[in-house]
Amino acid sequence: MPIEILMPALSPTMTEGNLAVWSVAEGDSVAAGDVICEIETDKATMEVEAVDEGVIGKILVAAGTAGVAVNSTIALLLEDGEDASSLEGFTPSAGGAAPAEAPSEASVTASAGASPTMAPAASDSSSVAKGATSGNRVFASPLARRIAADKGLDLSAVAGSGPRGRIVKRDVENAVPGVKPAAASAPAAQAAPITVDDPVFANMPEFEAVPNSSMRKIIASRLTDSARDIPHFNLTVDVEIDKLLAMRKELNGHEGADYKISVNDFIVKATALALTRVPECNVAYTDDAILQFKQVDMSIAVAVEGGLITPIVKDAASKGLATLSNEIKELAGKARDGKLAPEEFQGGTFTISNLGMFGVKGFNSIINPPQGGILSVGAGEQRPVVKDGALAIATVVTLTVAVDHRCIDGTTGAALIKELKAIIENPISMML
Repeated sequence: MPIEILMPALSPTMTEGNLAVWSVAEGDSVAAGDVICEIETDKATMEVEAVDEGVIGKILVAAGTAGVAVNSTIALLLEDGEDASSLEGFTPSAGGAAPAEAPSEASVTASAGASPTMAPAASDSSSVAKGATSGNRVFASPLARRIAADKGLDLSAVAGSGPRGRIVKRDVENAVPGVKPAAASAPAAQAAPITVDDPVFANMPEFEAVPNSSMRKIIASRLTDSARDIPHFNLTVDVEIDKLLAMRKELNGHEGADYKISVNDFIVKATALALTRVPECNVAYTDDAILQFKQVDMSIAVAVEGGLITPIVKDAASKGLATLSNEIKELAGKARDGKLAPEEFQGGTFTISNLGMFGVKGFNSIINPPQGGILSVGAGEQRPVVKDGALAIATVVTLTVAVDHRCIDGTTGAALIKELKAIIENPISMML
């Protein structure tokens, strides 16, 4: 009897996902551990490995299909000794998926819109109609990239045999360094435009409809829920960072240092310490209890193409600045490359969002549920201040903490931001 390959649940909250790419075709032999496809969730694109060995007998859900329910059958695997006749009359028990049909151009483009935000695989599937390369970008599966790196291969010199010219495992395993690929095939036709029927747009200027990615839909849904259902209140304070800047310059100036500490690294460390000193703010609300977390797992908002993701620095308060800085850079890079593992972006007890690099003076963020708070960081700028009755100039950053009033009261939130200001303005205290 054929083995049903099911749509996996790649996170605790996942109910559906997009089947981005098949790495195998009907008739291909697979062994346990072989990558067979890539699935897009709202946060990442992940490779799915075969659990059993056999031959791909039938693909039931085509690459590029969006909204595939968890635990529905996406393909059938023939065991040893079985052939295509075993598929006759076989009805999948999990979801009863229909035989695969090529997705429409619009659905491919919708999947493409989701893809580039999260993973190399996503970037690859976002360009499924572009061939193996586009400009300086090379489209390859994460497994192919790892093998190429181990072999010292230049992926731009590898011809892709995967769906729509994508580089897959077999291409890099057989590739010879220095051999250029054959000319890329011509790009496929562009997707058909999306029709918007809402009359409110009838008299507005001409526009282009960009399909919402899975990430964008989830962002819209969760932040709408947060803004509507969580009673936010905001606390704002101006913080002088001249001492912090001087310490940063001294630390980064050490000869042979293997780190480059940023102002944001200091703020992450200071916030984690402040939360350990005011643990009543490192919390989440539930209907039955307020959950007070025993360590600070700091979510750091990182902008990616098409949205944002919040990789997590675990137990941030216990880590030194150099370790924290290197870990943040590594996580941010993996986020932009779409290489975060689920445990690296799921969870977190508090979030920091920094728009200072864009010159934003101050802003209010929406809480990332189920967390109880989020810190918004503005730009550092020289401002006039009064010290000892005299006018002076100081470098000042505006910080705003948004908290969930169901679990954090005004005085508690004020205690947190007061502690945060004290730590940042006296940065030597981070070393204690």
